[in-house]
Amino acid sequence: MDNLKRVLVVCRLTGSCGPVVRAAADQARTFGAELYVAHIIHDPFGIEGWNLPLPSLEKDLRRLLEKTRKDMDQLVAEEKREGMAVKELIREGKPVEEIEKIVRDEKIDLLVLPAHEESRLEHFLFGKDNEDLIRRMPCSILLVKWEAKPAPYPWPA
Repeated sequence: MDNLKRVLVVCRLTGSCGPVVRAAADQARTFGAELYVAHIIHDPFGIEGWNLPLPSLEKDLRRLLEKTRKDMDQLVAEEKREGMAVKELIREGKPVEEIEKIVRDEKIDLLVLPAHEESRLEHFLFGKDNEDLIRRMPCSILLVKWEAKPAPYPWPA
């Protein structure tokens, strides 16, 4: 790992990914690497085999994209203030496929992922993506253990 040039951190729920972004930024600083921060917007209802009549979610998607952009700006603001160049990527699609594409296209050397116990909602939204990513990635992977904030949902997690 002496020749790290590009570090990619993947944020799931951008509002609580600060510790993971800081860990990736520390790695990038240590090795003099570029920092990439990615968030993949995944529609769990777009999964093949589901036959649900859903109204157009275009407005909701636009609102989600806007919120994600604001959250990403807040996440990387401290790193940018400290002079680090950060490339922010927001993609739509299947998380594993999109992350794999970013890793290959951007020639990422280190992938930093959050590693915590998932709530039921996260499991529904993201599945077991870390397991799939670990098996498929052509680069080194760093899993960052952190305590996830409980989701503010009316049902138990």
